[in-house]
Amino acid sequence: MKDVWEVWTGASKERAGTRKDRVASRKERGPSGLSLLPWLLMGLGALSHLLGGEAPNPWLGGLGLLAFNTLYIAIVFRAFDRSRREAPPTWWLLAALGALTFALAIGYGREWLLLFPLLGLAVGAVVRGKERLRFFVFPLVAAVGVVTFWRDGWDSFGVVYGTFISVMVTAAILALDETVRELRETREELARTAVEKERLRFSRDLHDLLGHTLSVIVVKSEVVRRLAPRDLDAALAQVADIESVGRQALTEIREAVTGYREGSLATELDRARDALSSAGIEPVVRRSGPLLEPQTEALLSWVVRESATNAVRHSGASHCEIDLTGSADRVRLTVTDDGHGPSDAVPGSGLRGLRERVAAAGGTLDSGPAPRGGFRVTAELPVETPAPHEGEPTE
Repeated sequence: MKDVWEVWTGASKERAGTRKDRVASRKERGPSGLSLLPWLLMGLGALSHLLGGEAPNPWLGGLGLLAFNTLYIAIVFRAFDRSRREAPPTWWLLAALGALTFALAIGYGREWLLLFPLLGLAVGAVVRGKERLRFFVFPLVAAVGVVTFWRDGWDSFGVVYGTFISVMVTAAILALDETVRELRETREELARTAVEKERLRFSRDLHDLLGHTLSVIVVKSEVVRRLAPRDLDAALAQVADIESVGRQALTEIREAVTGYREGSLATELDRARDALSSAGIEPVVRRSGPLLEPQTEALLSWVVRESATNAVRHSGASHCEIDLTGSADRVRLTVTDDGHGPSDAVPGSGLRGLRERVAAAGGTLDSGPAPRGGFRVTAELPVETPAPHEGEPTE
């Protein structure tokens, strides 16, 4: 019995949740043609005039009232679909409704004049742009004023005013609702784009971080395996380095997750020198030029990390040069080894991700065979030299 109760209550909660979802979905969609249908009650006066036997040609008036309601319903439902609202049939239907409204008002007068505000609602639902409203509303109101004053004198001023208000208010409310929904869709699209960018950033950071760190750990582990039988102290020193690299990798991964990682170029050059030396590659690091902005240093740090990692993992080189030079407006980083180049220097690799990052910062990144053999990665970036802090030496 308890299981049955839980199943029933669970189903009830699910149905309640479904109803809430449907209500929320309707709210998100905004108003529809149904919201303008209750205003057809304004035509009850014309119907009462027909049924009271006071109207001439009641059958003709009844057919006209039926045609008016049919056209009105068709127009207001089409008005809430942008593609159908802008289609020629909608404008033809609106023109037919206008002609029929004026014909009935001229022919019958009195209560039939209340069809003009309904025409105004239909016009406001279809014509929402400011320029279009200027073109439609004033001629319409002027024509309504002429007909109503002719049929009912000054007592019909409320009809003229009601027609004007129905056009303007309907157009304003529906245009505002459409704008709000467009803004909501734009906001959702921007949110999706931001999520996609963050995923791309995180995947790139994770690739660069783990690729470099694991390569260093593998290289140092091989060194430990070679040193352990003959030099235990040196092997333990390498194990301590592995521990340090692992701890640093954990810190960098946390920073990458939070998005606040700013790489230090000097630190990255030291790590690259250490990783290359551990892999048996002779490193040569040269740096000159002005101080760099943190963002520029962070981006160049990624280039150094990726290039050094590829040299360790793929190049089979014995010599690697890292050369950083800069002027007042641009900085150039070149990493050259005498190996055969990384096997992942193809579209979709870490180098491609770096190329996209550098391009987004207004720079360029080229990679390929060096003129004298080996492999070369060259990155150029615009640089804004920060003012040095007081007492800080410049390079």
